[in-house]
Amino acid sequence: MSPGLSGSEAAHLRGAQKEHESFLSSLNHTILTGFELRRFPAFCALLAGGSTLLESRICSKFTKTVPTRTNVHPGVKEEKVAMAGRTLDMTLFAFTRALESLVGYSTDPWIFVCSCALIMWAWFYNPSGLPKAYQRWISSAAAVDNRLIEALRRCRSGDLRYGKDTGQAPLLQSMCEDYKWPVIWGDPAKTAPFPCEMVHMGCGPSCEYHALSRLVRSWRWSMAMYLPLNLAMQLRKPPTVRGIRTAVLSASRSSAFLGVFIMLFYYGVCLGRTRIGPHIVGKDFAGRQKIDGGVCVGCGCFMCGWSVLLETASRRKDMALFVAPRALATLFPRRYAEDKQWRETLTFAASAAVVFTCAKENPARVRGVFGKLLGSVLRV
Repeated sequence: MSPGLSGSEAAHLRGAQKEHESFLSSLNHTILTGFELRRFPAFCALLAGGSTLLESRICSKFTKTVPTRTNVHPGVKEEKVAMAGRTLDMTLFAFTRALESLVGYSTDPWIFVCSCALIMWAWFYNPSGLPKAYQRWISSAAAVDNRLIEALRRCRSGDLRYGKDTGQAPLLQSMCEDYKWPVIWGDPAKTAPFPCEMVHMGCGPSCEYHALSRLVRSWRWSMAMYLPLNLAMQLRKPPTVRGIRTAVLSASRSSAFLGVFIMLFYYGVCLGRTRIGPHIVGKDFAGRQKIDGGVCVGCGCFMCGWSVLLETASRRKDMALFVAPRALATLFPRRYAEDKQWRETLTFAASAAVVFTCAKENPARVRGVFGKLLGSVLRV
């Protein structure tokens, strides 16, 4: 319940919840739902107590039955297929922790970089592969015009082709009108590629200035989120000057990490589109099509994760293990046929067994905050 309570408190402090009654209602909802049987706290209690949620009777509660067809002729029996997958995130979390416990100490920055690359690629080209809340949070942090994203998606799918009139000009031309740019910039048949200034969304033609502008704006946006949370953590004990200073520095470091993350993503896109990509891939229509069809986005996806080097070694470890399950989730369907659920059940059972065994026999192998939490639970 703590993350939910902290999130509500932060939103209230930022002014997102202006009415006192709305804030109290949000707190009441968070607390009450935390005690429901089908929530994460109950799951942890049953798992640590030696019970299991993998029996068929309980698994059926985590599945969803959907019809295979929407239009059924009268007199024809409607066929239904039970779908599973609601517990996929938990299974991948357990699998990631088990794999990390077996392999031992890995290179945490590389885990984070590769995981972020998969997540950002999925956010750009396959957003349905991410949890909706995670997808919305990334979109809010990115602060980008959806028409720009859609244009790059159409470049990848081939619907928008440079040097040819495929009827896609109105998409970016409407953006040109809104930002007071020449309308010809939005016509892929006449302008190839569309200028990087459009990617900068009003920050001018300089890619470097746009990157710095993104850093400053993202840092401010992040501080509005992290600072209230860090100050709230200090309320557990009498406030001191040292505690407040620690909270501000911690929030500033986390905000700098997120700001550099966003800056590197956008600058990576610019490097792929204008600074480096054309000299390697080519400057003709085919080369430009390939760059905007995935190369530029791939550069941004690879670069953004290196911002983790701004964090401390212990934070890198926790962050790498936090994003790894979400990266793996982009490689699997969010919903699948119920008759395939035995695979997920087997994976979770084996992973949980590995993690619990390591936590019992060699606690040092289960690293991070999760390892400390699990160790304290098992020692009780």
